[in-house]
Amino acid sequence: MVLHRGNGSEPETLDPHKSTGEGESWIEMDLFEGLVTADAQGRIIPGAALSWTISDDRLTYTFKLRPDGKWSDGTKVTASDFVFSWRRLVSPATRSRYAFFLWPVKNAEAVSKGDMPASAMGVEAVDDLTLRVTLEAPTSYFISSLQHHSTYAVSQANVKRFGDDFIKPGNLVSNGAFMLEEAVPQGHVKLVRNPHFHAASTVTLDAVYFYPTENRESELKRFRAGELDVTYDLPDGQIAWVRQNMPADLRLAPFFSTYWFCFNLRNEPWKSNPDLRAALSLAIDRQLIVDKITQAGEIPAYTITPPGTENYVAPLPEWARWTQAQRDAKAKELLAKAGYGPGGKPLEVEILFNTSENHRKIAIALDSMWRQKLGIRVKMTNQEWKVVLQSRAEGKFQDLVRAGWIGDYNDAYSFLSLFLSDVKGQNHSGYANPDYDRLVRAASSEVDPAARRQLLQRAEALMLADHPVIPIYTYVTTHMVSARVSGWQDNIRNLHLSRYLSVVR
Repeated sequence: MVLHRGNGSEPETLDPHKSTGEGESWIEMDLFEGLVTADAQGRIIPGAALSWTISDDRLTYTFKLRPDGKWSDGTKVTASDFVFSWRRLVSPATRSRYAFFLWPVKNAEAVSKGDMPASAMGVEAVDDLTLRVTLEAPTSYFISSLQHHSTYAVSQANVKRFGDDFIKPGNLVSNGAFMLEEAVPQGHVKLVRNPHFHAASTVTLDAVYFYPTENRESELKRFRAGELDVTYDLPDGQIAWVRQNMPADLRLAPFFSTYWFCFNLRNEPWKSNPDLRAALSLAIDRQLIVDKITQAGEIPAYTITPPGTENYVAPLPEWARWTQAQRDAKAKELLAKAGYGPGGKPLEVEILFNTSENHRKIAIALDSMWRQKLGIRVKMTNQEWKVVLQSRAEGKFQDLVRAGWIGDYNDAYSFLSLFLSDVKGQNHSGYANPDYDRLVRAASSEVDPAARRQLLQRAEALMLADHPVIPIYTYVTTHMVSARVSGWQDNIRNLHLSRYLSVVR
């Protein structure tokens, strides 16, 4: 029984401590299992940890690992593997863009900044099957965050044996439902069932193929030809046709994710000109974009955190309630105030995006809106996914870069922590506001839900008023799923582990 899955762009890496993209995470969720994992509906359930306890002061977590937890070479998964892996994640030498994920752990932030040795991190192997974690402060979302791929363990013995080559086929051992057999660049990644997985008897698939396909039109053609059982996405321009002609295979669902563009606040004129940033944002007709371009039921976004965030309602800016005509008028006023537009300085804006017809169409829409309303021209630059990831992380783009975020756990902090001034590699705009930092950090340790919510709302309102990014819309997931596939359940996290799927030819 073999499943063929479309998977977006070519994987950046399958090292769970170094990867950043969604496509990579789908493969890694099949290869590895964290302390917690997700069920078929995207809900958090025990993973490599069979159970855990939390101390009364909410600072100490004690995880009991599964006695039957094994790596794919048959060796035991131990607490020491998690200690090694978490230290590796936060080590400055790893240069992980997700090191901040473990900053709630005692001294982890200081370790990641090179101020303390890895041994100072609050993670300890009490014995082979007991992992003790000490936090800096109570952290309500901590367990949920451990489903994320960056917190997965890798085999300490495996990494020490092969070094950076541990991730290659034939070298890699993993503790998930599948293990790596092939990785052909621009071809496919093939996984096969892991006989040592603790729930191997419930896994029906013998193999899973993941195919990188940046061109969504080509991916849809492969699905229609029967070469794919599941697509990663759909081309915006084909959604109406699919709705009419292939409705049984179309899966649309709300998604805990927001699409936006980042200004580069390291460069002028953006660095010192919030009015100019606001003008570009207000002039975008988001409703037109979701109605005429994306067409899958996306919701116009005026905030960073999406609908469906638990215990949270995003602070909507006043201008979000205006008509588009009112926003356009204000945009022209702000543009003139900033010294640009008719009678002022000319402006050309470069938009960097990863190669995709969907992203290109949105860039074209922004070009049209800004040119007609503000006299601004757009230079569109598309690059492959790996290049955009690196340019974005290092702040090496001129004006705007296509970005967005998929909530790694259902909490506003998953989105708002990205804009902390010292979160390197994910704060793509280079946004730095001490008041914002203070509010978000206070919220991270606040135990009262109402007080925490208010801190996060104040922080988001402050950041939105600074306009470091331009929110465009809240995503929906768009997949084609063949009638041959069983076990697929739509969920807001868009988590679909292959261990829950089966296929009949």
